Amino acid sequence: MDKISILQKYIPAPAAPLIVKWIDYYKAELKISRNRSTKLGDYRHPYGGKGHRISVNYNLNQYSFLITLVHEFAHLLNYNRHKNKVKPHGTEWKKAFQEMMHPFFEMNIFPVDVESALKAYMQNPAASSCSDMNLLRVLKNYDKKQEVLLAVEKLPFNAVFSLPNGRKFQKLELIRKRYRCVELSTKRMYLFNPLAEVVELNNH
Repeated sequence: MDKISILQKYIPAPAAPLIVKWIDYYKAELKISRNRSTKLGDYRHPYGGKGHRISVNYNLNQYSFLITLVHEFAHLLNYNRHKNKVKPHGTEWKKAFQEMMHPFFEMNIFPVDVESALKAYMQNPAASSCSDMNLLRVLKNYDKKQEVLLAVEKLPFNAVFSLPNGRKFQKLELIRKRYRCVELSTKRMYLFNPLAEVVELNNH
């Protein structure tokens, strides 16, 4: 799979070709990282024979991912221009961030509410987009709704539930210490540990 197709899983599709151009032009390594509670993304400047390295948390929605990615590319551009002689989120970085975000506004890829909040934030961008409560609130509207996991023992009898892989079951009776459940697609019976975590489905 080519770089554009991979990126289109994480950011709005029209934005991917320009990001790939930057990756190639700056010889940057982009890593899609596991979720980190302390930061959304990270930039490391070249050292020890390694080039520019950027990482972004995999679980951000497409607009948060793109904004974070451009934020980190602005650090790269700032490093190329000034090395370590300026503050990480000083005036020079803000200018680089505004420059690099500009083409994405021209592509009209952001929903109206995100574009409005983002334009306000970009007037004077901060070290983290999380510090702008208005932008954060708007971006959160585009997060995938988290599925709530429940232990099988907490489900009512006859409830329908699914496993993370999508297989669907109906909870039947308790047999000794396990619950007998029927897989809906195959009608096969399975015994579930009471503490197995599953997603309750309302529509069945």
